[in-house]
Amino acid sequence: MPFCSQCGNQVAGSDIFCAKCGFRQPVEPARAAADPLASITPRTASILCYVPVVGWIASIIVLATDRFRHERQVRFHAFQGLYLFVAWLIVDWVVRPMFADMSGPVVRVDRILRAVLMLTWIFMLVKASHNEEYSLPIIGELAQKSASERT
Repeated sequence: MPFCSQCGNQVAGSDIFCAKCGFRQPVEPARAAADPLASITPRTASILCYVPVVGWIASIIVLATDRFRHERQVRFHAFQGLYLFVAWLIVDWVVRPMFADMSGPVVRVDRILRAVLMLTWIFMLVKASHNEEYSLPIIGELAQKSASERT
């Protein structure tokens, strides 16, 4: 328990004034919250953006924090990971219902597209782990433009 800086009377840590002499107690500056992303390297952040199906969460966190605001390569991977997830959603919510009622030995386009997207995620995980900035067709161009915009 701290003591008054004027008279030495015992005061609570939350007291602003001493109960005995009325002297204003020095206030400790509020500690800044520790940055939870401080220990994450740019390479790790880039890799997390390509984790299949849940990488969009890491992408949003990377784009929303100040930690990677000026890291263009990490922002590129975050945007490209988001756009891959959007492509996954389009296949899952639009293309798959169109082919769901087909029966028989028909090749289902939705299954092929889902497999291609999964392989693309894995390919981009490898590229990001090697610190390479590989630009996918169409999605990569959008990610390049998005990452180069000033925030």
